[in-house]
Amino acid sequence: MTDTPLVLVDIDDEIAVVTINRPDKLNALNGAVIDAIGRAFDELRDDDAVRGVILTGAGEKAFVAGADIAELVKMDGLTGVATSRQGQVVFSAIESFPKPVVAAVGGYSLGGGCEVALACHLRVASENALFGLPEVGLGIIPGYGGTIRLARLIGLGRAVEMTLTGDPIKADRALELGLVSAVVPRDELLDRSKKLLRRITRNGPVAVRAALESIYGALDASSDQAHTFESSLFGLLASTADMKEGMSAFLEKRTPEFHGR
Repeated sequence: MTDTPLVLVDIDDEIAVVTINRPDKLNALNGAVIDAIGRAFDELRDDDAVRGVILTGAGEKAFVAGADIAELVKMDGLTGVATSRQGQVVFSAIESFPKPVVAAVGGYSLGGGCEVALACHLRVASENALFGLPEVGLGIIPGYGGTIRLARLIGLGRAVEMTLTGDPIKADRALELGLVSAVVPRDELLDRSKKLLRRITRNGPVAVRAALESIYGALDASSDQAHTFESSLFGLLASTADMKEGMSAFLEKRTPEFHGR
C-alpha cells in the first residue's frame, strides 16, 4: 500500500497548488515534510507551463500549526543547527522563487507555519486564520527565518513584541499590520487566492520575475547597489519581446499576449 503523499501538487491552468498534506497532525512540519516542499518547488521552478504557485494546507483547521514537536524534542546543539538550516534553505528557495507564490492561509499558521507563510511573496488569510511565533514558550526561537522576515513585513517593534511574547494575532489584525493582503471566508480562500494570483500572471512573466528580483535583491543591498541592479533589470526588459508586445497592445488598445521572452 502506497503511503499518502506529504505534499500534493495540482496544476490548474497556469497555477500550481501545492498542498501540505498532513491534516491529522494539523500539517505540522517535520524534516520529511520540509524536504517534500522543497522538491515540489524545485520541480515547479523549471515548469514553463506554471506561472504562479499557491501554497496551502489540507483540512479546515490549519495551514500549518507549527513544527512537529515530537521531532524537535530530540534535538541537541548540532542537530538543532541542521534542523534550522534545512528549513532556512527550503524557505529561502520559496522566497527567491522566480514566479509569484501566494500562501492561502486557512486556520492555524503558527511557528514554522507562520515562517513558511512569511517566505511566500503574498498571503491571503481565511477569517479563522491565526498567526504567531510561539517558540520562546518552548525554550527556542523561530529558526526558519521568522526572526528576519517578520520584522521586514510588519516593522521592528511589532515583530519584537510578537516574537518575545509568543502571542498570536487574528486575521483582521494581520491585515491591519500588512502581514496579509486580504481576509476572506474560509470556503472562498482558494478561489480568492487564485484570483489574486491570476491578476499577477496575466502580466508579462519576465517582468514579474524581474520585479521580484529587484524587490528582494534590494533588501540586502545598499541604496546605490539596489538602484544599479534595478536599472540593469529595466534595461534587460527593454530588449524583450514581452516589452514590445505589452507596449504595442497598450497603444493598440488590446489585451497583450505575453510569451515570456
